Amino acid sequence: MDSTDTKRIKQSLRVARYYYQNNLDQSKIAKELGLSRPTVSRLLQYARDNGYVEINIKDPFADTTNIEKALENKYALSKVIVAYAPSNDYRTIIESIGKAGAEYLESIVKDNDIVGVTWGKTMREIANNLTPENNNQQGVQVVQLKGSVTHSMTNNFANEVINDFTNAFHASSESLPLPVIFDNSETCRLVQEDRHIDYIIQQGKRSSIALFTVGTVRDDALLFNLGYLNDKEISKLKKEAVGDISSRFIDSNGRIADPELNSRTIGIDLESLKDKEYSILVAGGERKLNSIHAALLGKYANILIIDESTAKKLIKL
Repeated sequence: MDSTDTKRIKQSLRVARYYYQNNLDQSKIAKELGLSRPTVSRLLQYARDNGYVEINIKDPFADTTNIEKALENKYALSKVIVAYAPSNDYRTIIESIGKAGAEYLESIVKDNDIVGVTWGKTMREIANNLTPENNNQQGVQVVQLKGSVTHSMTNNFANEVINDFTNAFHASSESLPLPVIFDNSETCRLVQEDRHIDYIIQQGKRSSIALFTVGTVRDDALLFNLGYLNDKEISKLKKEAVGDISSRFIDSNGRIADPELNSRTIGIDLESLKDKEYSILVAGGERKLNSIHAALLGKYANILIIDESTAKKLIKL
């Protein structure tokens, strides 16, 4: 290598460092080094052509389609939507899947649909992202799929969710004004015999769209902090369940984990979720990995909306 080549290489590397590492534009580099702007441009191109600079673009959507197809095949789902989250922080994840869930829902709701909704933080994010000005469907009804009353200071977002969904679709709505879990099964049975309550539950079963998430059996699980369950019941669920769907706890295979507790729970039964045209599970985050897996094994959802990081882990299970 002669001195001319060596000088050109060193000069191109110096220009490249100014441009790519120090973020100087070509005009400033030219002024700094006493070069013309076209010379700076040629030196940058020389550095790229000779492999001194490599540009890698990380496209967050590049393998999304492959991930979606893999999950569709693994769990026999009709559709999977993988949402990109810029970090694995749980707050960031539910913001991303909430936005994706809202966009998908608005694309499928049509005139006279009954939309069944649950509650919780993920559902709240979906509700936050709905855009009333984009929806002009007629005759839509929104119905709560499970009891919503709690005397806990912890917010379950039930009122916010039903109100925002109703406003977004200019819909009528039916709330289920009851605790989701009763102290005993007999009281639960008697309450469901009420004509008005039975009508709401039946409307939930008739809904063509059901939108729900899954819970966990972690200490911070929402259901564990709403005052429905005592310490003994929580301890038992931590051993026997992996999470809940619509407040009905399931084991690792997607089966009801505690039949007695299930008999005290008000709302749509899990088998009815299988009959929907759109049974949409919106969930993400590593903390929910096992409960998502169990819900899909149980065949309760035919559509999954999930973040990319959790989706990749789900494929490996």
